[in-house]
Amino acid sequence: QVQFVESGGGLVQPGGSLRLSCVVSANIRLFVAVAWYRQAPEKQRELIASITRLGTTNYADSVKGRYTISRDSAQNTLYLQMNSLKPEDTAVYYCNHAYSPSNWGQGTQVTVSS
Repeated sequence: QVQFVESGGGLVQPGGSLRLSCVVSANIRLFVAVAWYRQAPEKQRELIASITRLGTTNYADSVKGRYTISRDSAQNTLYLQMNSLKPEDTAVYYCNHAYSPSNWGQGTQVTVSS
């Protein structure tokens, strides 16, 4: 099974930035699309950003204009640049297939607080 290993989370003040990384144990060039998800306390996991094989990106309205998804296909690594962070961005962040996600990693905790 494909494994996803997320890193880069932490505690940041409102308005700050973080860059998350996700190392994938397979050739992401073969994936139709990969995505970042997040799950806030007592809320369902939601897809927030995706990038297709051809490089087309999509974002949830809640992060549009603040987050940027990118990838390094040679390193099988997915990135999420997060700017202008808000307290409501606090969540565990995961990466996975954009369609039929499975075998979730442990995620990386992002806490936005003063």
